Amino acid sequence: MFSKVLLTTSCLMLLIDISSALYFHIAETERKCFIEEIPDETNVIVNYKVELYDPRTGGFMPSSPGIGMHVEIRDPDDKTILSRVYSSEGKISFTSHNPDIQVGEHAINYGEVMQKEKLSQLQLRIRQLLDQVEQITKEQNYQRYREDRFRQTSESTNSRVLWWSITQTAVLIAMGAWQMKHLKSFFEAKKLV
Repeated sequence: MFSKVLLTTSCLMLLIDISSALYFHIAETERKCFIEEIPDETNVIVNYKVELYDPRTGGFMPSSPGIGMHVEIRDPDDKTILSRVYSSEGKISFTSHNPDIQVGEHAINYGEVMQKEKLSQLQLRIRQLLDQVEQITKEQNYQRYREDRFRQTSESTNSRVLWWSITQTAVLIAMGAWQMKHLKSFFEAKKLV
């Protein structure tokens, strides 16, 4: 049986003209997990290709028919968004509903939009710019959400540290008072003897 499978996953970020890719090796029954953070309501498209490792050549070859992969996507609340078996090559698409990933791709083919809606170059460029503004707004909202969550965590931590310090100080003062009382009574008892 084949010992390793190569899974190449690439995410293109159409709106900001930067690409990022994820590349890893997995064995037949092995699972790989990764976490990405994206704004809410972002359409994520993943292009993937499964290839088989050839130990003789040390390279990779196209996979046999019937070999693919099972993909499961979960949201931050651990609810399953997508769970499906895919063939050896293709595209996975889903929309995030909760803020959870930094970058995403809008699956808009502007060439088709231009032909379908009979737009001029200027109208198409305006449409692209409006889509970019919408994406930037979503990312800004996501950053505000993260900042708010960070602020809440910081305030909670600071409050706990403050109360822990107050508790430690109170215990220290009580122990000091108890020791002073008992030491005073001990020395007074020694003087009487």
